[in-house]
Amino acid sequence: MSRAGELVDAALANPANAEILRRLPELKIPQAHLVAGCLYQAVWNRISGWTPDAHVKDYDVFYFDDGDLSWEAEDRAIKRAAALFRDLGVVVEVRNQARVHLWYRQRFGGDYPQLVSARDGIDRYLIPCTCVGLTAGRDLYAPYGLEELWTGTLRMNPVNPQPERFIEKAESYRSRWPWLTVVPP
Repeated sequence: MSRAGELVDAALANPANAEILRRLPELKIPQAHLVAGCLYQAVWNRISGWTPDAHVKDYDVFYFDDGDLSWEAEDRAIKRAAALFRDLGVVVEVRNQARVHLWYRQRFGGDYPQLVSARDGIDRYLIPCTCVGLTAGRDLYAPYGLEELWTGTLRMNPVNPQPERFIEKAESYRSRWPWLTVVPP
């Protein structure tokens, strides 16, 4: 099985991931992807011999809708998702990647470019091996490949170089998966 197949298999072994992906089309949000931690942590959990949902604090869904950049439009999608996934007993966070540039500076103190797709947002995670997304149709997006995910290599994303935030995030991961390797920026 390919690394991509193994990632999808590990991710779908988490019942919450499988059910979120099954229901995702019901949200009717463009370019919807289940992203990040709930996917790559399933791989690290499998390697560590843990359950697929160990250490998953939330389930992130990215979408891209530049037709209405208001908070109210995004909030409607968030509320639809809350109702749709309520019975799963997990936190599902839905974010419109077309709006990130509008609030990023206030929350994180730096500039953020205006994105052109949901996948643009996936590209910008702080650590390349965590840049993964999966559509309801099981289309895997991993712009930096999957080898570093499987080897547990954490390095700073050159597309989004933030050394302090990178170190903080990498050390947080290593506190849960001690076998991970942090490559200093």
